[in-house]
Amino acid sequence: MLDRVLGAAAALSLVLGTAAAPSGPKAKVELTFQDPEIVESSGLVADGDLFVTVNDSGDSGRVFAVARTGRTVGVTSWADEPVDDESLAPAGPGEVWVGDTGDNSRARDSITVRRVPYGVGDREVTPATYQLVYPDRAHDAETLMANPRTGQLFVVSKDIFGGTTYAAPRRLSADHPNELKAVADGFTFATDGSFFPDGKHYVVRGYTNATVYSFPDHEPLASFPLPTQDQGEGISVGPDDQLYLSTEGQFTDVLRMRLPKDVAAAMKPPQPAAAVESEPTPQEQQQPVWPWLVGGGIAFVVGGGWLLLRRGQAS
Repeated sequence: MLDRVLGAAAALSLVLGTAAAPSGPKAKVELTFQDPEIVESSGLVADGDLFVTVNDSGDSGRVFAVARTGRTVGVTSWADEPVDDESLAPAGPGEVWVGDTGDNSRARDSITVRRVPYGVGDREVTPATYQLVYPDRAHDAETLMANPRTGQLFVVSKDIFGGTTYAAPRRLSADHPNELKAVADGFTFATDGSFFPDGKHYVVRGYTNATVYSFPDHEPLASFPLPTQDQGEGISVGPDDQLYLSTEGQFTDVLRMRLPKDVAAAMKPPQPAAAVESEPTPQEQQQPVWPWLVGGGIAFVVGGGWLLLRRGQAS
């Protein structure tokens, strides 16, 4: 519920044109995009060595691979013109899912995801392409996530007063549209999301705040403010479990931040109760002592007989 309240507040501040975003926690600048062609970074994947980003509506079909210096080291492009690329998700080593999921007018019959390779050097490809359809109606969405353990895709709709999290089929078909399934209430006004490497948690962001959810039950664990950005639309959890945040605009920064301590604590599994040594019961306290006395007496008799025998032999 908290994530919905904060998300609605963020959306309202945008509608009213106010600068109500909180200052948020401290973050470090990881890199600054140096490529003048990166003007509306809307999705982000941090794989440890490279950062992959995509411009949203108005650009051709392409993704940028950016080094930690901020310099673009590779561009992958394809011929099909996207409607509105808004999101990225890891698709395995050297590949990303590109989510052509934007739909501001909420009028599209289907949305598209493409599996695109990336790396150092420019290339033109024909990516595997899959159509997704919602089970109810058209939605605007800027969040595409992939579970690192199963590869299953999830889409979170971008709605002002309560989004929805949808799951794609585990195996996508290129021959016919793949129907999404609503699995949980989603983040309000979501702009991006990312799974953690453990596959048991994911984070969804808005413009001013984010929420961590457990998986597979999709329960919100904790919400927290984000550092101030002009129009923060990208988030990726790196292999180091740190958050990387991007924003629209030319020559913008990618920020790096750690989860707040209380959020990290909420993600830890409950510790098993420590074993406590119990007090003896009254029955245990009143155990009969005669077995000990009998045993002791037998030992005394046997021991004494042995000594007498030894003395007789010695004499």
